[in-house]
Amino acid sequence: MESKWYVLQVLSGHEKKVKRSLEENLKASSMQDFIEEVLVPTENVQEVKKGQQKITEKKLWPGYILIKMNLTDDSWAYVKNTNSVIDFLGDATPTALTETEVKEILQELEEKKKGVVQKHKFEIGDNVKITEGVFVNFIGTVTEINHEKGKISLLVSIFGRDTRVDDLEFWQVEQASPEELN
Repeated sequence: MESKWYVLQVLSGHEKKVKRSLEENLKASSMQDFIEEVLVPTENVQEVKKGQQKITEKKLWPGYILIKMNLTDDSWAYVKNTNSVIDFLGDATPTALTETEVKEILQELEEKKKGVVQKHKFEIGDNVKITEGVFVNFIGTVTEINHEKGKISLLVSIFGRDTRVDDLEFWQVEQASPEELN
């Protein structure tokens, strides 16, 4: 029988531990012929913390991993009895991903491996709300973004006049909701 990809629900935060457990116990459990690959979908995220550039690995689907396996009663039991595994996705029985779904997911993961994503996705012209500092709760329009330093500049209306607020850190602002803009 041919191996297929399945989605496995695991305890959030335990994705890598489950992957390691499944892979390390393959030989001891004689499952190496049934389980081909275990994949934790991740991307690299860049952010600035305390003035320092940091790149961290972020899980794309917290609480879920992909597993390519030949599904039999024994392989199902092996996976299901691994610590921190909740269940396979599917109604009563595990549902395999379609070839199209697998192709799209693997292609997306390849794309994400090539680069680094910015944690804070602000663009010039975005309306944001200041959450920290002197101008807390003011709504402003992004005029400048410095990803290297993790800083952002805004135009804020104070007493009917546009005032430039510089050197806010990314964590000091958030996207403004439509209700806040009215």
